[in-house]
Amino acid sequence: MMKHLKMKLSVVAVSAVMAMGCNNNQNTANVSCSLSGAGATFPEPFYSMAFDNYAHKSGNTVNYGGIGSGGGVRNLKDEIVDFAGSDAYLSDEEMAEMEPVVHVPTCMGAVVLGINLPEVETVRLSGEVVADIFAGNIKQWNDVRICALNPLAKLPNKAIVPVFRSDGSGTTFVFTHYLSQVSESWSSTYGAAKSVDFPVGQAAKGNPGVASVVSQTPYSIGYIGSEYAFAQQLPMAVMQNSNGEFVSPTVESISAAAKGDLPSDTRTMVTNSDAKGAYPISCFTWLIVYQEQHYGDRTIDQARATVDLLKYMLSDANQQSAHLVGYAPLPKSMVKTSLENIKKITYDGVGVF
Repeated sequence: MMKHLKMKLSVVAVSAVMAMGCNNNQNTANVSCSLSGAGATFPEPFYSMAFDNYAHKSGNTVNYGGIGSGGGVRNLKDEIVDFAGSDAYLSDEEMAEMEPVVHVPTCMGAVVLGINLPEVETVRLSGEVVADIFAGNIKQWNDVRICALNPLAKLPNKAIVPVFRSDGSGTTFVFTHYLSQVSESWSSTYGAAKSVDFPVGQAAKGNPGVASVVSQTPYSIGYIGSEYAFAQQLPMAVMQNSNGEFVSPTVESISAAAKGDLPSDTRTMVTNSDAKGAYPISCFTWLIVYQEQHYGDRTIDQARATVDLLKYMLSDANQQSAHLVGYAPLPKSMVKTSLENIKKITYDGVGVF
């Protein structure tokens, strides 16, 4: 598997990296820039690969700190990073508190249910059952509702240990958005958010933290970005989609969730898709940047480098490499729409595409 990113950036470190800005090499027209971003841990393996490849191609370096989607958005609001990574698009309320931004999806992934159930190789679950597990209403693995979904399995009479994110997280938003669609009780009690007061279970920080806890805790179940479950070879629940199909998370089933019309600003969720063969907790992940790039002490070269990075993330070469680290490429229609959105990015009101 692709190596995970080498360095976690604190807010101070992110600020320091951004301050490096761009350097004109030997007074020529060749300008190299150091870009910084922070946010979602879910796409880190893909970003680690993509940013390394981009650095080799362009001469620009990109430093990314996986501090959770919420932290990345806060850093962008504080204007100390070039971009934020988020698994949740900004709400209308969040956007009203900031200068205009552009959402650029980078790939598709999924939130999976990693399971540590020594006695059972495969478990089938429905969205309603998962909602009741994380709400504390289903407490045992041999609960009658789980048994009904797995009639041939010998489920143990063991307490379920739910594992959830302790940090503000786009992964949590995707997961709870899905639960809110399939469970009225979940929707009215907890809703969809980057941070939720889960009533039962064990907290862990980041996707790596949840994956680690699940792998080390028998009879646990945790929601995780698919790459982390793949990397640790965790068993994953087979989920029932809105068509009644039981679907495992694969590149194909994740991509299937994005079939259909998508909004021009790319702010959309594809959880609980009604497309045939769709894995039901699929999602996009975004890089979010300010539409007007002249803020703080940013230079036009930084703005151009930021746009160049966004264009690279949407390139055929980069999209076709997503599967190497367990992600699905964007639909062609989403790439086309996103390139048009990038053209809206300006520096002092002038386009820098």
